Amino acid sequence: QVQLVESGGGLVQPGGSLRLSCTASGSSFRLYNMVWYRQAPGKERELVAGITTGGTINYADSVKGRFTISVDNAKGTTYLQMNSLKPEDTAVYYCNAGGVKLRGSNWSKGDYWGQGTQVTVSS
Repeated sequence: QVQLVESGGGLVQPGGSLRLSCTASGSSFRLYNMVWYRQAPGKERELVAGITTGGTINYADSVKGRFTISVDNAKGTTYLQMNSLKPEDTAVYYCNAGGVKLRGSNWSKGDYWGQGTQVTVSS
C-alpha cells in the first residue's frame, strides 16, 4: 500500500513557475513508477509526465521543454517542476503510483492516487 499526498499548487501568473511535490508513505516507494496527471474542468484526465523506477522519463507534448519530473528516493517524493506556465496549464494535478509504461508515451494507470492539487495560471 502506498499513500500519496500532493502539495505545491497555487495561483501563478502566465510565465511563472511552480514546483509540485508528491510524497509517498510506505517502504515500497522505490518499486513504483510515478506519473503526474492533470484534469481541467470539463476535460478528461491527461498524462503530464512519467518516470519509471529505472529513470526512463516521458512528457506530454504540451509540456515538453517546460516541465521536469524528478524523484528523490531518500525522501519518497516525486516532483514536477513547471516553468513558463500558460493559462492552459490550469488544472488539478494528481500523482499516480504503480502504472506501467507502455509503447511510446502511453501508460497504464496505477492503483494509487493522491488527492490532487490545484494549479491556476491567470493574470
